[in-house]
Amino acid sequence: MYGLLRRLFAPRWQHPDPEVRRQALARLDPSQAEQREALQALAHDSESDIRLAALLALDDIQGLFDAYSDHRQQEAWFNAMCQRLGGLEGNTDLHQRQALVEQLDESRLLNAIALQGDNLNLRLTALARLTDDNDLITQACHNGVATVRHRAAERIEDEESLKRLLKEARRDRHVVRLAREKLGQKRTDAEWLAQQQQQREQLLQQLEQQARAPWEPLYGGRLRHLEREWKGLAHPPSAEQEQRFHHAMLGCRRTLHDHETQEQARQQSLARRDEAERTRNQLLDGLEETLEGLHHATEITEQDIDSLRAQRQLFSQRWQALSDLHTPSELARQRYTQAIVQYEQCLDAWHRWQDISVTLEQALTDNDYSAMKRLLKACAWPETLTPPALIQRAQATLATESKEIDDSHQASVSLSTLEAELDSFEHLLERGAFKSASQLHQRLKPQIEGLKTADAKPLKARLKQLGARLAELRDWRGFVAGPKREQLCASIDALANDQHMAEAALDRHHRQLVKEWKSLGDAAANREQSTRFRAASERIHERLGPWRDQLSQEREANLSAREQLCEQLETLLAQPAENADPDVLREIRDKARHQWRHYSPVPRERSEAVGQRFGKIRHQLQTLIDQRAEQIASQKHALIEEVKALRSDEQQPLAQRISQTKQLQQRWRQLGRAPKGAEQSLWKAFRHECDQLFAQRDAHKNEQAARQQQQLDAMQVLIDQMDSWQPTTAREASVLEDFLSQVNGLEPLPRNRRSEGMQRRLSGIVRAKRERLSRLEIADTVEQWHLILPLVNAHLAADQRYLAGEAAETVNATEVISTPLPAAFIEAHHTRNRQRHTTPLPLSAEDKAALADSVSRLRVHLALLTSGSVRQTDEPLRLAIQVERLNEGIRQERSRPEEIIDVLAALLALGPISAEQWEREVKELDNLLSDLARVLPP
Repeated sequence: MYGLLRRLFAPRWQHPDPEVRRQALARLDPSQAEQREALQALAHDSESDIRLAALLALDDIQGLFDAYSDHRQQEAWFNAMCQRLGGLEGNTDLHQRQALVEQLDESRLLNAIALQGDNLNLRLTALARLTDDNDLITQACHNGVATVRHRAAERIEDEESLKRLLKEARRDRHVVRLAREKLGQKRTDAEWLAQQQQQREQLLQQLEQQARAPWEPLYGGRLRHLEREWKGLAHPPSAEQEQRFHHAMLGCRRTLHDHETQEQARQQSLARRDEAERTRNQLLDGLEETLEGLHHATEITEQDIDSLRAQRQLFSQRWQALSDLHTPSELARQRYTQAIVQYEQCLDAWHRWQDISVTLEQALTDNDYSAMKRLLKACAWPETLTPPALIQRAQATLATESKEIDDSHQASVSLSTLEAELDSFEHLLERGAFKSASQLHQRLKPQIEGLKTADAKPLKARLKQLGARLAELRDWRGFVAGPKREQLCASIDALANDQHMAEAALDRHHRQLVKEWKSLGDAAANREQSTRFRAASERIHERLGPWRDQLSQEREANLSAREQLCEQLETLLAQPAENADPDVLREIRDKARHQWRHYSPVPRERSEAVGQRFGKIRHQLQTLIDQRAEQIASQKHALIEEVKALRSDEQQPLAQRISQTKQLQQRWRQLGRAPKGAEQSLWKAFRHECDQLFAQRDAHKNEQAARQQQQLDAMQVLIDQMDSWQPTTAREASVLEDFLSQVNGLEPLPRNRRSEGMQRRLSGIVRAKRERLSRLEIADTVEQWHLILPLVNAHLAADQRYLAGEAAETVNATEVISTPLPAAFIEAHHTRNRQRHTTPLPLSAEDKAALADSVSRLRVHLALLTSGSVRQTDEPLRLAIQVERLNEGIRQERSRPEEIIDVLAALLALGPISAEQWEREVKELDNLLSDLARVLPP
């Protein structure tokens, strides 16, 4: 009961019936507090339309915005949102509406606000929330505010969207220009990107080719240039290009590293060569000093000769070892030869002296002066070499025999000679040659001190001064040599007691210690240290015995390998190939030198002979390399002359000369290298000539491109003229032929997209002009038929009179029409007159049917030529006519105007025909002819 009463007395806006609530809502006033509360309650009603009406009445745009998400599909809610947010209705301020629009994500609603908003900022806010290109294109094309259109167009970046915008944006020129500029910029960016990619690809190809190329002087500079060009490109490379660039740079750097390694090895080889040359000079200086000491000694003893022999043997071993590694210079060879000659002279004199020494000593004992003279003459001791003591005694004995000899000898000792001897003595002191200086001092001292003249005082004073310097040098050598000898004895004892050192290292250290011991000479020498050093050295020799035997075997094997290498090279040199590549020969030379060094050491006594043999072979091989390199140089000179001849030969086509030049370049690469000094100059000359010829090709291409551009421009002008020309009569077909003759004069066009487009446009224009001329010719044909219609009517009237029984008449064309009868209808006119005279009367049914079929056939044929369609009942005739047209087209091709003239002429020649038959067909024939007259636009 309570519920019923409540329903009876409740307000109408709370009524259960939605329609009642809707009517009550319309009467509520939101300005009154109670009614506003009612509206707020209705804003949460279950019915969506009531809820919408309540929110609109309250002007609650926030509530409307919150509830809109549940009613997006309802058009009323969508319209309400558009009107409220767009400011068309309601009193919501702009700031709140903008804040709500910024929260929207529905493109349909945003589009509507951007199109209908009452404020520019509101529209721009809605536009900023749009992301789809279709929405932006709609705004750019149809928005009523220019700023919104421009902002929308500025946000479109996709190329297809810009093309669509360019087609649809006809309203705003700024939008069209903006779209065109963006498309142009995109094309420019695409072209730039393609150009960057092409440049990168070209640089990659050049780098990869550079990585495969051998080293040359400009290799590093070219590599740095390509790397700088690569880094100078703005567009970043792809991963594949980056990987290719990395691999190419690794190859180039590997080539540079190999060259630097080879160059470093060459520098090291040069340094070793210099070191070997210095060692040779030191060896030569030592041998020459020893020989010179023999010339200045007081006397020569057997110990001096043994020391000389030992030094000669060591000198030969060291000299041969160094010669195996590096060939000595010519000056060093000359010094070596002179030293060996002096050595041989000394040994020969010593051997002769040993042969006569016993006899000479007996002659001295017997005072046999004649025997002494004979023996001294047989000995032939060199005058520049200091003789042994026994020879000096014999010479002194013979000198005392005769006063003349003594006087002669006394006279020979002049002051100038002694002065020169003192200069030599001082020079030896400055060099530190103690042994030679001491021997020379012992010889000069009695001679100078025996002088009694006053002029000898300066010489005596100088001799005393130089003697003091010699004593100082002796003291210094003794001061230095004492500790050094003790150190060497301790070192060789430790070396002899070291049982863990390798044999090679042991032998090397032992040789070094012996060398240092011998270098001390007799300075601070004592028997105890000498015995101690010799004992340790002998222990080392015993320990190294097996190792030296093994080393001897290795030396024999190395010697055999060297001899085999010499035999192989001699076989190669005995029959050299005529076209041997000098690079291959250089490689053989370098490998042979490497193998020669690998097969080391060899026995010393036989190393000199095989070394001389290898040196001779190497010299011959180098001569062969130089000869082949010179031949290649002459061939490359000939190639340069051929390129010069091709460059100046104007009779041959340039393409043929370029092809021949490329063949010459291939031959250049196949020839090999010329001599090192000439290769670069020859290559520069050859490349210069080739560049000149290629420059002619580039100039020819540019000239040809300019001519082609002019040809395309001329063709473009001609096509534009043909396009603007509109023929008005069929007689203007000659104008089209003139155009086509000009086109043939400009062809053939260069093959590119522009020429292809021109050809397509030209074909379309020619087809359209021929079609227009054909229509004009058809129109002229129809006009001619209209001119002879009085003649047709006259023939028809004459046929009616003849069919009525009157006599056959001959229609005179000149009496009926004022203009001359066209040539196409003259024969038909005469045929019509003849048929009137030759057709018997009365006409049979078969004749009438044949006439009717002929007229129908001509009508169907004309219909095919006009509209291309016929009636269903005329379909068999159409098929028959098409078959005839096909057969006639195989035998003879006819144009459409010619077929129409033939049909009209046949129509004129058909008769005699009754008026009834003619009337049945004439209306449709007139319609067809009218269609033919309308084939051209006015």
